[in-house]
Amino acid sequence: MSVGHYENFPVGSVLLPRAIRRAVHAIYRFARTADDLADEGDLAPQARLDALAALEAELDILRVGGTPASAMMRALGEAIAEHGLPYEPFYDLLSAFRQDVLKDRYETFAELVDYCRRSANPIGRLMLHLYGERDSRALALSDGICTALQLINFLQDVQADWQKGRVYLPQEDLVRFRVTERQIAEGDTGGLWTALMLKEIGRARNMLQAGAPLGLRLRGRFGFEVRMIVAGGERILKKLHDSGGDVFRQRPVLTKSDWAYVVWRALRAR
Repeated sequence: MSVGHYENFPVGSVLLPRAIRRAVHAIYRFARTADDLADEGDLAPQARLDALAALEAELDILRVGGTPASAMMRALGEAIAEHGLPYEPFYDLLSAFRQDVLKDRYETFAELVDYCRRSANPIGRLMLHLYGERDSRALALSDGICTALQLINFLQDVQADWQKGRVYLPQEDLVRFRVTERQIAEGDTGGLWTALMLKEIGRARNMLQAGAPLGLRLRGRFGFEVRMIVAGGERILKKLHDSGGDVFRQRPVLTKSDWAYVVWRALRAR
C-alpha cells in the first residue's frame, strides 16, 4: 500500500501484472524523486524550485519527442510511450511539489482538496491508464479514493508535518473549533480538538466511500488491490475515530491483524 514515505503507492506489489511493473516503477521513481527535491534534505527553497524546474524541463523534452539527459527520465519516457500515458498527471505532480516549497498553510478545505487533486489523484489516474481504464466515471472514483488517502495521511501526520513547519488542517476549521497551532506544537488534545478531528475524519471517510465502488467495477488483481486500499483507509479512519483524533501519543498504522482484516474485507466485498 505504501513504500517508504510516498504513501499509498502500490509499487512492488505482488498483485501487479508483470506487463506494467516496469512502468509503475518508473512512475514511482519520478514521483519520489520530485517529492524528495521538494521535501527532503537541507536545500534552500530556491534551490528546490530550481531542481524541480530542471526536472520539468526534462519532462518537456520527453513531450516533444526528445531524449532527456537522465536515465530516470528516459525510463519514464519509455513507460509513457509503451502505455500511451498522458503527460498532464506528471505536470500536476510537479505543480503540487512546487507548492510544497512555497505554501505551508491552507485557509480552506477547498484549497486542500485542490492540492490533493495535483499531489495524489495523478497517481491513481496513471494506474488506471496502465490497466487500460479511460472511462471518466472510473477516473472520478479514483480521484475520490486518492484524495481521501491523502487526507488520511495528513491526519496521521499532524505532528510530523508540524515539525516540518506545515499544517494541513484547514485554517478556517482551526478558527471554527478554537484550536490553536500551539496545541499542535504541545500535543494538546483539550478543548474542541476531538470535534475538529472528527469533522476532518468524516470528510475523508465520505470521499473514500464515494470512490469505493471502483474496487468492484475493476476486474481481477487491480480491483482486489483497490478494495484492499479502501479497506486499509477505512481501518486507519476507525483508529483515528476511536482515539478521538489523538495522533500525538501514537500514530495510527496498520498492524498484522489489521492487514488480515483488510484482505478479508477485500475478498468479501460485493
